[in-house]
Amino acid sequence: MTDVKNSRNAYDAGRLNLPFVGICTFGKWPYVADWDAIDADVCVLGAPYDFGTQWRAGARLGPRSIREASTLFSFGHGGAYDHEDDVVYLPAGLKMVDLGDADIVHTDTMKSHANIEYGVRRILEAGALPVVLGGDHSINIPCVNAFEGTGDIHLVQIDAHLDFVDERHGVRYGHGNPMRRAAEKPYVTGLSQIGIRNVSSTAKEGYDDARRMGSDILSVRQARKLGVEGVLARIPAGVRYYVTIDIDGFDPSIAPGTGTPSHGGFLYYEVLEILAGLAKRGTVVGVDLVEVAPDYDHTGTTAILAAQVLMNFIGRILHARGTTP
Repeated sequence: MTDVKNSRNAYDAGRLNLPFVGICTFGKWPYVADWDAIDADVCVLGAPYDFGTQWRAGARLGPRSIREASTLFSFGHGGAYDHEDDVVYLPAGLKMVDLGDADIVHTDTMKSHANIEYGVRRILEAGALPVVLGGDHSINIPCVNAFEGTGDIHLVQIDAHLDFVDERHGVRYGHGNPMRRAAEKPYVTGLSQIGIRNVSSTAKEGYDDARRMGSDILSVRQARKLGVEGVLARIPAGVRYYVTIDIDGFDPSIAPGTGTPSHGGFLYYEVLEILAGLAKRGTVVGVDLVEVAPDYDHTGTTAILAAQVLMNFIGRILHARGTTP
C-alpha cells in the first residue's frame, strides 16, 4: 500500500484519505503505542483528565475532539503552504507521532498526574517536542514537573484566568493551581501570563504573589494596546519556553466549548502572531492546550480552533528550529 503521508504524489496515487476516513490520530500522523520506541520530532499525548474543574466538567473528552477536528488539517500530500509567509509548514516527511493518551485513574488525581508526567518524560527522553492535549488546566502541573532536570524554562500562558491559587479547602492540584505550582519550581525562571481578564478565580493576594514570584500579567486590553511586538518584548528572549494555552483565552464567540468561558477574549490571529513570534524569539520546548469541552461545543468550532492553533504553532516551531524536512 502506498504511504500516503510520505508520497509526493498522494493526490494521484494511493488512498485519498479524506478527513472523515480512518482512525483519528492527531493530524492523521502515525500512532505509536510503544513508548520505548519513540523516534520523532514531535509527539502528541492526550491527557483526558478533568477532575480538577470547579464548575462545568467535560474537558476529559477534549483530546478526542481535538484529534477528530485535526483530521481537517492532515496535509500529508504536501504540507500546509502559507502564502503570507511563503513557507510550507508541516511538509511530508515530518517525523510526528501520536502516542495516544496517558492512563487516567478516576478519582485519583495524583496517580493520573503521575501517568501524564511519565508520558511527557518519555517524550523528552526521546528528544522530541511534547504537545499535550488536555484535559483541564491541572494537567499542566505534571507536564511542568516532567521538565525537572532538563534545564530552565520560562512559562508563557494564554488564558482568561490567572490560575495562581495556592490552596483552597486542601486543594492544591486543581485547575486553579497550575501557575502557582509552576512558579514554585526552581527551574521555572518566570511566567508571562497573557489574556487575564474579568473577575478571576484568583483573589488579589494571588495576583500579588504571582508578581512577587516572577509573573508578568497582561490582560487582553493591555496586550492589544501594546501590540504583538510590544507583548513579545516583555518576554525574555533567547530562552526555552514552555507554552500553555487555555482555550478560554480566546473569546467565547469563537471558542464556546469550554467549562469557564470569559467574554472579552482574544481572536485567532492575535494569539497565532504571539505564538509565531515566540517560536522565533527563543526555543519552544513544550506545549499544552487545555479546557476544550466538546459537550458545550455544538458546532465543533472550538475543537477546530484548538487543532488549527496547534497545527500552525507546531509548524512554526519546527520551521524556526530548521528541523523540517
